[in-house]
Amino acid sequence: MLLVEIGKINKEEVPITTSLDVAETFGKDHKNVLRDIDEMKCSDRFRALNFERSYYVSSQNKKIPMYYMNRDGFTILVMGYTGEKAMTFKEAYIAQFNVMEKSNNARREERIKGIAVRQALTKSIQISGENERMHGHAYSVYTNCIYKTLFDMNATQLRKKLGVPRKENLRDYFTEEELRAVQSMECMASGMVDCGMGYDEIKKFITEHNTKKLLL
Repeated sequence: MLLVEIGKINKEEVPITTSLDVAETFGKDHKNVLRDIDEMKCSDRFRALNFERSYYVSSQNKKIPMYYMNRDGFTILVMGYTGEKAMTFKEAYIAQFNVMEKSNNARREERIKGIAVRQALTKSIQISGENERMHGHAYSVYTNCIYKTLFDMNATQLRKKLGVPRKENLRDYFTEEELRAVQSMECMASGMVDCGMGYDEIKKFITEHNTKKLLL
């Protein structure tokens, strides 16, 4: 079964697959799939929007060209693949792209909600004076407390485990469930800060009452 996952093309998160997965799924040599992509009569704009050339390292430690592609790229590539087996695969993978797109949209909505929740927590921390007491690091301290509670890792450890580049937002790599759990805990922390509770008291409470322990 061809792999469809969330990735980036033109810096946008979308469901993607690779030329390697297409070759394996349709029983083709990878070099022939690369040829099919390179020889497509599509416009340069379509190619730039829907395909991204990359490389993988072979078992002989050589850099071999490959492509990432989104649903539109995949669809136009395999449009010419014929036969009953090919049609079955095409139907299955277009369905996979649709499922992943729906999941990605739901995750994007949680990210939007999470921004508002994070802003509320930041404001509560500032009003409480916690940020001054922690020399401007209060939000990161609270965030690491929440991450440790949910994932048993702080932000730095999570970033390393998930392979998140330094300039990218860690939460863009969380699942919908993980985003919802972080958001719920930030709402709780914000309310407790507003009620005048201090960091040590809040940390003790959310650690003891956490019911959403997550494993990445």
